[in-house]
Formats: sequence, C-alpha cells, structure tokens
Amino acid sequence: MRILHTMLRVGDLEESLHFYTEILGMELLRRDDYPEGRFTLAFVGYAPEAQSTVIELTHNWDTAQYDLGAGYGHIAIGVDDVYKACDKIRTRGGTIIRDAGPMKGGSTVIAFVEDPDGYKIELLEDCANQ
Repeated sequence: MRILHTMLRVGDLEESLHFYTEILGMELLRRDDYPEGRFTLAFVGYAPEAQSTVIELTHNWDTAQYDLGAGYGHIAIGVDDVYKACDKIRTRGGTIIRDAGPMKGGSTVIAFVEDPDGYKIELLEDCANQ
C-alpha cells in the first residue's frame, strides 16, 4: 500500500491552480471534468503520480467557498482490489462508510473508511502499480 493523494475542496479552481503551480512550483498532472457530478478534479504535484504523493483539488461547480473545516477532504490509499480491501478492513473492525463501487459521475471503483476521529480515507485501485 502507499498514500496516493490528499484531496482539498477549492472554491475557485483557477486561483488554486495558479497558487499550486505558479507560487509553489507544482505541475498540473491531470484535470478531469465530471459534468454529471458537477465537479472538476485537478491533480498537482512535484512528480508524476506513479512516483509521488500528490494533491487532488476538487472544485464542486455549485460551491464558491468552504468553511476551513469543510475544506479538507480525505487521504487516499491505493489497493489492488477495493472490494477485498473493504472485506479485510471490516474483518479487522474498521468502519466502511461508503461501500466499494463506482464514483459519482465516473467509473473508478472507490470506497471510504472512517478513522476513530471521523477522518475519511478513500480506497481506490492503485493503477500505478499494475
């Protein structure tokens, strides 16, 4: 297993991309719009996703700003099989808060686990290691 990315919700995607790429010197690695889900995902980092943990900037089209506490999203962990990982986590006493299945507006299979403090951990197939 490895940490893939940390997700932050942003109110103005272009302003955030400018900050992370122009001010912090990261590269825009990929950007995808999901019209059915009304959001855009942009991934930024200092190295390709297969080599390094990156930041996912999520822009929900209908939200202009967030309270600071609502801005943090989740930590993502790559696994070989999301369904099997959920079974293993349940067996070990973990709490699955979103069962394995396709993400809203897309086809990527994901699941979410909640830690004891309520922080969300996303599980998704780690395509970089295949």
